[in-house]
Order: sequence, then C-alpha cells, then structure tokens
Amino acid sequence: MADVMKILRTPDERFEGLEGYPFAPHYAEVGDGLRLHYIDEGPAEADPILMLHGEPSWSYLYRFMIPPCAERHRVIAPDLIGFGKSDKPSKVSDYSYKSHMDWLTSFVEGLDLQRITLVCQDWGSLLGLRLAAEHEARFSRIVVGNGFLPTGDSKVPLAFKIWQLFARWSPWFPISKIINAGSFKTLNAEERRAYDAPFPSSAYLAAARAFPRLVPTSPKDPAAAANRRAWDVLRRWQKPFLTTFSNGDPIMRGADKVLQARIPGCEGQLHTTLKGGHFLQEDSGPEFAAAVLQLIESTPDIP
Repeated sequence: MADVMKILRTPDERFEGLEGYPFAPHYAEVGDGLRLHYIDEGPAEADPILMLHGEPSWSYLYRFMIPPCAERHRVIAPDLIGFGKSDKPSKVSDYSYKSHMDWLTSFVEGLDLQRITLVCQDWGSLLGLRLAAEHEARFSRIVVGNGFLPTGDSKVPLAFKIWQLFARWSPWFPISKIINAGSFKTLNAEERRAYDAPFPSSAYLAAARAFPRLVPTSPKDPAAAANRRAWDVLRRWQKPFLTTFSNGDPIMRGADKVLQARIPGCEGQLHTTLKGGHFLQEDSGPEFAAAVLQLIESTPDIP
C-alpha cells in the first residue's frame, strides 16, 4: 500500500507584515491535493509575465521587480511547491524533477496563461525553460538570469558539488543566511525574517533539501532525456530570448554565453550583465525589471 503524502502548510501569521511584500495571496490546486500560492498583480487583461524563483527562495525574491512590471503588465509569481506560502510535502522523496514539472504545468494550464514572458533564475530556469520548450505556443519571450537547463552531459562546477553535499548532509540549513551569502547586499533583519518565514521548523525543509540533488549531473539522470528533448526545441527557438546574468555568481558564471551561442532567439538582443551574486533580484532587482520591460516593449508583436 502506497504511503499517503503528508502535507505541511505554513501558518499564515508567519507572513504577516513582511517588508516590501504587500501583495494579495492567490491559490490554485495543482494535483495531489496540493495548494500552490501565487501573486497576481497588474491589469488582468494584459499579457502575463511569469516570474519563477529558485532554491531556496520564494516569490518574495521578486518584490523589487513586481511593482514596475505590474504597471502595464500582468505579473504572475508562484511559490513552487515546498516553498513560500505553497503547501510542503514533508519528505525529500516526495519531490522529483518530474513532480515539480507536473505541478507547474498544472498551474499554467489551470490559469490558461498565453503569450507568456518567462522570467526565471536558478531552479526557476530548470523548470521554466523546459516548460517553455514543452508548451512553446504559450510563450512569447524568455528572460534568464543566472539559470540554465542542464542535461547531465557537462562537468559540474566544484561550487555546486559542495552545495549538493551541504544540502544533503548538513544538520544546519539556514535559509536566510544561504540567500544572504549568495547576494552582494547584506539582508536586513526584516528580509531575513521573510526568507525564513516559510520554514517554521526543519520539518518544512524537505523541498529545499531536495532541489540540489535533483539537478541532472549525469547523462543517466531520470530528467536528462526530457531536458535533451527540451534543448531540441530551444536550439531552434526564434522568439526573443534575453540573458541578464550577474557578475558574481560562482555557479552559473559563463552559462549566459552558452545560451547565447545555442539559442537563435538570443541574436540581436541587448544581453546585459548586472551587478550581484546568485540572487541578482536582491542586488539588481530594478535593473533586472527594466531589462524585462525593454525586451517586451521592443518586441510587442510576438505571438
């Protein structure tokens, strides 16, 4: 008999009064009885900008980008399952690359998002780039900051191997300190509280613990074949594709050049290097948002 998935839900009071995060909550069911939280700001009739966060953050990461983008566009910023205000299956084994893809696909199809401008970073890119490749007709543009779509065929940076080991074995997994270490800026006390808010205890950390080990690092990884098929689509992707990497990410450094070389839609775009660490939304959020808006405004007629 299969085990019943135990689902944890962070108490709402953990999120009360968060600095710079005034956004109304929205929820969608994405299967397995799971409730996914998302931000939905801006004019409802406008084409959506889908902002996908990574590990171990949540939609709070995009708080500097949502207001300027929502002045003219609809901004959708979900919390991936296991993060933020979304439900959190309690075991590391509850999570797989496929399950995250299924949950995110269910979300996008449930809202019937069309003409999407994808904005993604870290695991938001691992999920978002594959989602765009598998549902190409729904997407008009892609903007990647500090992200990639790995297939397990390339050498893994030492910094990432260390991160995998830490996430798997360290008894101490301090979310806000991890994000602070991956940023140029120093998070203030309220920002640290916000990043720790989704995780009242170690019991809530399964998704954050799981993500590093789910990155394909071998050609035989369970997700490798599907990611290769996604690359078959991306190698002929003609729609606008912009890279906005930072200058201080030890893990993703140089991946923007690979994307630019492989994806036809990168040609002629105003690729930029922003100041910041891995979490460039913290260090250069307004500049990141400006790059997204410039791309949309310069390519208004993409279907």
